Order: sequence, then C-alpha cells, then structure tokens
Amino acid sequence: MIKTQIFAVLVIIVMGIPWLERTNRFANAQQNNPASSDPLTKSIFTQFNAMALLFHQDDVNDLSFCMKNITEEWNEAFDFSHDTRFLANCIQKNNGNLAQRLCTAADIKFYISTISEAEKQGFKTSSYVKGNKNCNLTSWVSGCEPGWSCAAPKDVQVDLTNKEDMPYRTSNCEPCCEGFFCPTGLTCMIPCPSGSYCPLAQLNPQTNICDPYRYQPPPGATNHTCGGADVWADVTSSREVFCPGGYFCPSSVEKHSCEPGHYCRLGSTYETECFQFATCNRGSVNQNITAYGIMTCAGLILLLLIFYNCTDQVITTREKRKAKSREAAAQSAKELAQERWRSAKETAKRGLSRTFSRKKSSMPEPSQGATSSKEEMHDIEEDPEDRDTVSVDIEAKKAKKELKAKKLHTRSEIFKYAYGQIEKEKAMEQEQADLTFSGVISMATEASYRSRPKIEVSFEDLTLTLKGTKKHLLRSVSGKISPGHVSAVMGPSGAGKTTFLSALTGKARGCTVNGSILINGKRESMNSYKRIIGFVPQDDIVHGDLTVEENLWFSARCRLPAKLSRAEKVLVVERTIESLGLQHVRDSLVGTVEKRGISGGQRKRVNVGLEMVMEPSLLILDEPTSGLDSSSSQLLLKALRREAHEGVNVCMVVHQPSYSLFRMFDDLILLAKGGLVAYLGPVSQVEEYFSGIGIHVPERVNPPDHYIDILEGINTTSGVNYKDLPLKWMTHNGYPIPPDMQDPDLKPESSHGSTSTVGGHDDRSFVTELWQEFKDIIHMKNDSFLSYFLRRKDLSNRITPGAVQQYRFFLGRVAKQRIREARLQAVDLVLLLIAGISLGTLAKVSDENFGAVGYTYTIIAYSLLGKISAMRSFTSDKLQFWRERSSGMSCFAYFFSKDTIDQFSTIIKPAVYLCTFYYFNPPRSSLLDNYVVLLCLLYCVSGFAYALAIYLDAGAAQLWSVLLPVVLTLISTQNDEKGSIIPLLKKLSYPSWALEAFVLANAERYRAVWLLTRCAAIAKRGYDLRDWNFCLIRLLLAGLGFRALALFLLVFCQKK
Repeated sequence: MIKTQIFAVLVIIVMGIPWLERTNRFANAQQNNPASSDPLTKSIFTQFNAMALLFHQDDVNDLSFCMKNITEEWNEAFDFSHDTRFLANCIQKNNGNLAQRLCTAADIKFYISTISEAEKQGFKTSSYVKGNKNCNLTSWVSGCEPGWSCAAPKDVQVDLTNKEDMPYRTSNCEPCCEGFFCPTGLTCMIPCPSGSYCPLAQLNPQTNICDPYRYQPPPGATNHTCGGADVWADVTSSREVFCPGGYFCPSSVEKHSCEPGHYCRLGSTYETECFQFATCNRGSVNQNITAYGIMTCAGLILLLLIFYNCTDQVITTREKRKAKSREAAAQSAKELAQERWRSAKETAKRGLSRTFSRKKSSMPEPSQGATSSKEEMHDIEEDPEDRDTVSVDIEAKKAKKELKAKKLHTRSEIFKYAYGQIEKEKAMEQEQADLTFSGVISMATEASYRSRPKIEVSFEDLTLTLKGTKKHLLRSVSGKISPGHVSAVMGPSGAGKTTFLSALTGKARGCTVNGSILINGKRESMNSYKRIIGFVPQDDIVHGDLTVEENLWFSARCRLPAKLSRAEKVLVVERTIESLGLQHVRDSLVGTVEKRGISGGQRKRVNVGLEMVMEPSLLILDEPTSGLDSSSSQLLLKALRREAHEGVNVCMVVHQPSYSLFRMFDDLILLAKGGLVAYLGPVSQVEEYFSGIGIHVPERVNPPDHYIDILEGINTTSGVNYKDLPLKWMTHNGYPIPPDMQDPDLKPESSHGSTSTVGGHDDRSFVTELWQEFKDIIHMKNDSFLSYFLRRKDLSNRITPGAVQQYRFFLGRVAKQRIREARLQAVDLVLLLIAGISLGTLAKVSDENFGAVGYTYTIIAYSLLGKISAMRSFTSDKLQFWRERSSGMSCFAYFFSKDTIDQFSTIIKPAVYLCTFYYFNPPRSSLLDNYVVLLCLLYCVSGFAYALAIYLDAGAAQLWSVLLPVVLTLISTQNDEKGSIIPLLKKLSYPSWALEAFVLANAERYRAVWLLTRCAAIAKRGYDLRDWNFCLIRLLLAGLGFRALALFLLVFCQKK
C-alpha cells in the first residue's frame, strides 16, 4: 500500500514535530517576529505542536524507509518558528477562530484511510474522498470543495489530539488561508511545508480554472470564489504547490525570482550561488557547469598523457641504459678473453717446454701433470699478470665464483660476469673445432656449467586409445630416449608424432593409456618432474607485446631455482640469446597478428628459448623447425645439441629435414600410420636396418624423405608394403605382435586407427550414441578435474619462486603490457566520454523519478563498456597462460596480477564518465556519491567479465557481455508482480543494486516539500533509504564472488 505509507506522512507533518523544541524556537523568534508576540498566535502555535506526543512513537518508525533522520527532516519542512506571519494573518482573517479550522488527528486518520481505499480503486488522491459526517451525499457544504474550509461551532472545544471523533465543521465556510491547503472532502486546513508556495487562487475567466491550481469552483454557486491550495502530494499530482523552478520561496506565502549568479531548483527555499565559471542568468533553474566538465576532462587527459608518456619514457631510458651497459660489458669481456687467450698460449708453451726438458725419471704422472697445468691455467684466468702461480684448489675456486656471482648487484657487474662466462664458453667451442693445444686451452677457458638431473624415459608397449572408441592413436611403441641425445620423431601426417610427445609428458587427455612409461627406470608420473621438463608447442605461443628479452627473462625468473642469483639468471638468458642468434632483435617486440614484429623464424626461436632458459633436463619440441630456412634450422639444432652436451634429453618432431640436419640427430623414432613404430634407434644405423629389409636409398636422395615417402605409400619401388614395416620392426626386435595384426583376414584399416564394431556394423540408435558421447565427455572432464587434486611428489629437486614472488614478476609484466596498450585504453576512455556526453545531453535527470531513467541508461552503457574492456585482460593471452600454467607457473599470481593492474582503470573510468555525464546533466546527488556507485558497479561487472572471458570463447563472451547488461537492467526496472519470478531476479541482479544506490543517493537530496514525492518513489520501487551502503556492499561482494568464480574457472577449466 504505497499511498497509505505516503500519506501517513501527513500525520507526522501536522503532529510529528517535537513540542519542546518547537516551543523554544518559537520563544527565540518572538523578538524578530512581530506576529509571534500575539498571545493568540502563540497559543495556537503551542496547541499545533503539542500533537507530536500523540503520533511520534507509532508512525515515525513507519517512515524510516524514506527518511534517515525523521525529526531533523520534519523540523526542516515544518518549522515555522522563524516566521509565523502566515499563521497570524490566518488568525486575524478568522477572527481568532483558527483552532476550530485545523485538522485533528481523527481527520488525518480518515484522510489516510480514504486515500488507501481510493488507491485500490485506481482514483487519484486529489479527486476522490469518501463521505464523512461533514461531507456526504446529504450534506455537502461549501467547505467540502477544494481549497475551502469550515469552522466548528464556537461552543465546541476542539481537541487536536483526538484520534477517534471528527468534529462537526459545517459553519462559517471560507476559502483556505494562504500557507495552508484544504483537501477535497475535508472541511479543515493543513499547513503547507517549506519549499511550497500556497497563495490564494485566482479565477481564470478563459478556462474557469482556479490558477495556479487545477480545480474549478462549483457550478451555480455564485457566492463561491476560488480558495487556497487543495492538495499536497507527490510532484506529479501537485506540482502547482511546489515553489517554481527559477524562484525561491522563504515561506509558503512568498516567492522571489533568482538573481543572476544564482540558481533555484524546483521547491527551493533559498537561492544557491553558482560556481565561479558556471553560467547562471536571472531565473536559472540549474547552473551550467559544462565548463567544469571540459576542464575536468582536459585535466584527466593531461594526467593520463603525462603518466603514460613518463612511464614509457622511463622504460625506454631504462632499456637504453641497460643496452649500453650490456654492450660495454660484452666488449670488456671480449677484450679480457683475448688477453687470457694470449696469456694461456704463452704459458702453455712455456709449461710444455719445461716438461719436455726434464729427465724421464723426474716426469710426473700424466694425471698429476694435467692437474698441475689445469690449476696453472685457472690462475691465469683469475689474474693474467701473475703467470707463475701453479697450485690452486679447484673446488674452492668454484665456490668463490658462486659467492662472487651472488655479490654482484649493479647492472654493469652482472653483465660483465655473464659475458665473461659466455666468452669462456665460446673459447671452449673453438677448442673443439680447432684441436691445437686442446688440453691447455680447455684448462684456460673452462666454462662452469651447473649439473642438471638426468632424465631417461623408457616406454614399453605404449598404446593410446580414445575413450569410448576403439581408435588407436599409438600402438605397441617400445624404446627409450636418453639424456645427452637429440632424438628426432618423424613420420607421415597422422602417424601420431605429437600424440607420442603428449603421452611422454603426461598431457594426453581423454585417452586410455596402456603400457608403461618409466623415468630413470622407475614408474613415476611426469608431473613429478614438471619443473625440469620443457615442452615447446607446435604453435609459436609467445607474448607479442613484449620484447624478445622480456619474454625470455620472465620465463627464467619464474622457472629457474629461486636460490639462483640474479647474475646467474642473466647468464642463462644471455647464453640462450647468444646460442639462438637473437642478439640483434633482443629489444624488438615479438609482435602479433595486428602489429608486425620480428620474423617468423625469429619468433620460432623465441618459442624454443622460453624452454631453454629454464635449464630443463628433458626438452620436448613439437616441430620446432617448421617454417624455418636451412640456416635457421641449423642454428636452432646447434643450440639444442649444445643443450644435449650438458646432459639434456632432447626429443623433437621434425618434418623431412635436410641431410645435414638429419646427420646432427643421435636417435630416430620413425612412426607409421596408426601410431606404430617403423624404426627406433640410432641415426647411424637406420640405413643399415632398412637395407637389411630390402629398402635402399637411391643416390642423391635424402634418406628421411625416402623413408617417409615409403610410409606414405607414395614410393613403391622397393617392393615392400608400407603396412608391413611395423610388423618387420616388431619381428626384428622380438616384440610381441598384437593378435589382430597377425590375422591376415582382418581389414587393414583396423590396425591403422579405424573404429570397428564386433558385428561389422553399428546398429545403435541415435539416442544411444548421443548418451555414450555424453558419458565420454563427462569422463574426460572428470579426468581433467581430478588431475588438479592428485598432488604428486615433486622429484625434480628444484624449488622455483613461490606464488608471492611470481605475483611480483607477473605484476611487472602486466604493467608493462598495459603501458604498451595505451592507445587501446585511450579508445576505451574516449568511448566513455562519448557515452557520458550522449546520456548527459539526452537522458535528463527528472525530478519526478529522481533521475532513474538517466541512471538506467548509464548502467547499461557503463556495464557494456566496462565488460568489453575487462574481458581483454584474459582473452588476449589465453594460449600463453595455458602454456605457462602447464609449466608450473602460479595461476593465482597470474590472476591477481591482472586484477591488480586493472584496478587502475577501475579508479579512472568513473571519473572520466562523470566528467561529461555529471557536468552536462547535474543531478542533486553529489559527485562523490555518483563516483562511488560507478566505482562499485565497475568492480562488479569487471569480475563478471573475467568469468565470461575465461570460460567462453572471445566471440561468445562478447555476445554475453552485450546481452546481459541490457536484460538485467530491464528486469531491474520492472514492477513487482505477485506470483512472478521478477522480484527474485531483481534481488539477484547487480543492475538493480546499482540503480537503487543511484536513486537513493539522489532522492536523499530532495527535502522539505519533496518528502511525499521521495517517499512515494521509494515505496513504489520497494527501496529503503538506509540501504545505500548495503547496495554498495552487495556490488562489491558480487565483484568478489565473480572473481572467485573466474579464478575457479581459471584453475579447473581445461582448455579444449
């Protein structure tokens, strides 16, 4: 019963003002108010305010939903102690008989019940009142007409606090006094509140309407003139009693025009001074503060430009200094290496001369002599000037080097150390290429590599079958890949090469794995060695908005041992850049599809380098040479062989390499169609094996090309059926042959991966197939879900940085990426400015609904733009995240770093939007209130956008981000209907919370004459003025909930 609650306010209006406070104010105002010195006026005023004791406890609490401090707001609206002249004038007009005309508590109760019943029947409050003892079908005196009142008999003592009986008022009917309103159907008067203007009406002869009100005199009553105001209700029903816009009304009987430099809104009691740069003419309803909006926009844009430019300049300057320091260190290391090289050769010659001139009896043992020379060369490396030192403790020197690396702090010292080590390694490579003084040179230039754990992977009868089918992806694969070897996996398309690598690394999902995979002779899970296993995917999954060095450096920081010093990590990165030939593009952005960066071959090498910098023990590569020219492929393979020399187990898929590349491999795994092995062994013996079964490589033909052509069935000159090659290999090694491969009557396709049924045909129904497919999907999802909870023992003996440290690393990377996306973020801000200008110009804030329409459009536009920009945080680098996550990086560090950086936009965007929307169409609520609501709203919708971006594809996520704000906002504006689901949806939708917060913040600023309008609007929407903070809390909690959901999906949602 909305109107019942609204007009219950009338009870408090007349009777709800504290009596003692009013009396004290009246006493204090007597000196300045001549009218108040009249004893009769004082008596009436005291009786009028004494009615507060009657209704204060019962009805005040009922109105707390639309008034926070009821006493304060009633005092503001109905405190007439500062000017009681309208009361004195009315007493004088009625010859002191005012008490006989005022409404009592019973009149107010009747009025409330009448309005309540009228609401049920759909009648307006100002045009219908049911009959009572004074106004009914048999008795309708002139005081029953709008704007008129009557008096009780003089011999009747009127008790204004009587709630039971309405006194008879049918005599001495007169127009309502100025400053009062007299409702239709009641013969008593109620004072008009502050902010109203209630003069006597004047008859308009053209329309026969009592201006400024909307009622007409009764027809045929020649002695009945226009009276006073007839109603005070919400602004749509009684706008005529509100002080007009452009005027201010100090009391309900005075009206003054606003002076220039001031503005007066509808229902103003005083004129408000305009801001300094605002435009306010005489009679202005609102101030034009567009200039402040323009200045705010300009200031924000300037600050953002300064921030982005300065930050970018700082990054650029830092990179230039780093490059200069690196170049100087490299040059210094080269010069030092050359000096050591000359010193080593001279000392070696002198040492050998002394050795051969000695007598044979005095010659030391070979091992002792080698040790002595080696120690001498170490002394030369440490101090080229001192060439006579002979005895050095090698272990102590290694410990000293490690301690020295840890003590390096400046960039120059770190680069000098790194490039010094790299020059030593180059000298060792030169020694291997040119064997002159081989032993001496090795001593003089020995490089210090850290030992890595060895991983040998052996597999026996390895078979992979798709769940729910009988299709074999791999079948009966047996063999091993050894540390220190570079193994090549080759075969025709569809032979299962990538599947084989996925099976080795434990990444095969949705498959049934049979057979055994042993790591160093033990049945262990690959996940136990995840921190020392590198997997290079077939696609070049790197961050395009980072430079080559930044990509490699980030991977090294997150995946190398945490105790490793910064100097050692720099050495690893510099060594990788050097070995992959990326020195000249190290400071270039990798690039994306939209923005050109480095070449495809360089990008491929960066893709490999991401795994090399973590110093793996097992390195798996899926087609790393695809798309590379011969020289780039050789460069890459040399780098991989260098890794193998350090004990790394390297296994890679290649497609028909050149002969020179083919000879660089140690082992070959040749797969036939259906995932069967045609050869697995050393590269040096492959031609011998195939010659033994009648397959000879013609002259000037590349052996791998020839073998793959045979396995494809293209080349049949050898006379050997390509389908028999797996059987010949099993027979050659004595492996058991599956029974179905021994049956010659079985269809050939059955052994090559085709699905078959027992009866030769499939008579299952569509529903059965659909149900089986659904169960298979559930099993696949279940396996993926359980894999996160199966915490296996870590056997890698490597402690990488924890989630907190990785969070710092991710934070720096994301911040750098955001700075490089400044143009894209500028577009987001421009769109917000345009939206603010459009909505601020078109969707005017209406006093009738407290700006609900404009705020509704704001929620739709702001949510839409906020979601689209927030989704980019997780849609742009999904593939990169999946790769980093599979390598053991923290999902929590990744998620919270992005969310932390995005809070900068969360803080800036509300200010950008409001600098146009608020200043082009200023509501009564403060700028801070609107900013806080928009801030909470953006925090909520950005969390929702995270969940959409993580769970859905980019296209579907954008579609939902557009659809949901519109639908949910429209639901939040619907009226509650009993028996429908809309009320429940409104309570659960974030737009309804934001709209409520906007409306409440604005409605609270409407006071005095606006109280009924405020209570009507709030009651109609089911709001509560005390819930403003609760609305903000709900938005923030929803944002946290959506983020928790997004994080859950990020951790447990397996990629397709």
